[in-house]
Amino acid sequence: MRSPHRTDQTPDRTDGGSEAAAAGLVRLSDLPPGVLRDIALVWLADAVVGVSFGAIAVGGGLPLWVPVLMSLLVYAGSAQFSAVGLLTAGGGPVAAAATGLLLNSRTAAFSLALAEDLGRSWAARLIGAHLITDETAAFVLAQRGRRQRKAAFWISGIGLFVAWNLSVLAGALAGSALGDTDRFGLDAAFPAVLLALVLPALRGDSAARRASAAGAVIAVAAAPLLPAGVPVLLALLGLLAARRGPRRPRTTARTPTPGSAS
Repeated sequence: MRSPHRTDQTPDRTDGGSEAAAAGLVRLSDLPPGVLRDIALVWLADAVVGVSFGAIAVGGGLPLWVPVLMSLLVYAGSAQFSAVGLLTAGGGPVAAAATGLLLNSRTAAFSLALAEDLGRSWAARLIGAHLITDETAAFVLAQRGRRQRKAAFWISGIGLFVAWNLSVLAGALAGSALGDTDRFGLDAAFPAVLLALVLPALRGDSAARRASAAGAVIAVAAAPLLPAGVPVLLALLGLLAARRGPRRPRTTARTPTPGSAS
């Protein structure tokens, strides 16, 4: 509904909500201060894990083109690790593909949450859907303005895709020269980065704290009983806890004043 009294359109410019801003090109200046630094740190962590994935795949006996092509077409870190684990253990491609689909099904929820931030055209949404990951979703949901959310998605998403694929290729070329990649603690890189990304949301939103706590309990309880990856999917049931009780984000009253920094 449009009110006849709403004639001032200038607030749309502050949060990037105008149609022109939504259709414009993404710029680095659209990101809030410090966000690009955080994105770059995730790129670095992504590259480290990508090297380990490429090395594990080739070291396990798979041809070099398998991890490289999988990273280009599938582009799902945890699903790729699980699929390669099954293939190197003697499992068939059907089982590997089914496991990957199951693990990556969580991105369907991300797609619903981020749909408006990808763009309006079918090409933007098709490409954007391929770039959706846990990390890009975390960066987008941490932003407030529409322009900032769109910039966070495309800058983090394209950078992660490039970093992941180049590092997988480098790891695959290195082959088994790295030896046992577990001794480097590479498996802890992504969880540490994701925890750092979600901590601000947990501090400021009681619903997010309830959902994350419930999901963590479910995942830990299911881990000894179910195959790897399934407890993470079950942890999505923790979202039901967010519906219980009032949603009280920690906010402070803001009164716009001339010259105040946002």
